[in-house]
Amino acid sequence: MRQGADSATARYLDDIGVPETPRATCPFDPGYDPGTLEGHMEQSGHLIGTVKISMACWIVAAERVSRRKIAAVTRLGIPAVAGGGPFEIAVAQRALPAYLDLCADVGLTRIECGEGFTELTLTPDEIMGQAGQRGLEVEFELGEKHAGRFTDEGTEALIETGKRWLQAGAVRLVVEARESAQDVGLFSAPGEFDAGQADRLVEAFGLEQLLFEAPNKASQFALIDHFGPSVQLGNVRLEEVLRVEIYRRGLHSDAFRRANLRPRPPADA
Repeated sequence: MRQGADSATARYLDDIGVPETPRATCPFDPGYDPGTLEGHMEQSGHLIGTVKISMACWIVAAERVSRRKIAAVTRLGIPAVAGGGPFEIAVAQRALPAYLDLCADVGLTRIECGEGFTELTLTPDEIMGQAGQRGLEVEFELGEKHAGRFTDEGTEALIETGKRWLQAGAVRLVVEARESAQDVGLFSAPGEFDAGQADRLVEAFGLEQLLFEAPNKASQFALIDHFGPSVQLGNVRLEEVLRVEIYRRGLHSDAFRRANLRPRPPADA
């Protein structure tokens, strides 16, 4: 997504063969002050797919500030997503209707659901119905936060779970990696990427329906190297959005060497 076809930088990117890419980076706000978030939205909003208002920080911060931050995202046409932790706690405390009312009231676009550290007792259809009544979209997170890396058997179960949520109306699936990308989901304890399990998920759902959490440089680069510039990455810190975007476009030294990321060669080459 270019910031404007008539801008000097956009024209230059065309000149050196950098293709346009979809808004596939989906950062999170871990509790920044509103000025910081607004500054990042002004700088990088044209590159961003969604913004996750992460953890439960927005619930305990000054409410007027949380509303201001959410508005800074949504007024650009970017969905603001509530992180999955508050959803799980709301379900466990039998307060899901009140939580959904709150999400809608403060202006959030979407909620993330999951079973990362609690057991979900409601069906996808029940949750989708309650969210839909309040105008909220839903995405579902695949994987547990404390269960370690995915196994063949575990991935098969996640695929079946994901299918149920998509059939119920979820807009996409999120692949768990927490804030470490180590010994969780697609990443081993040293942080090595399991391309085989990732490929199984993509074969089942396609890249368009998957958001891979990628909280650090190693996980971000590994996923872009493997799947190319269109892969959707989540849990990216706001200050790292531009680094991820230059890597997608082959404008990073490591990416420029890769055939699937390097800009198109000059016409007369």
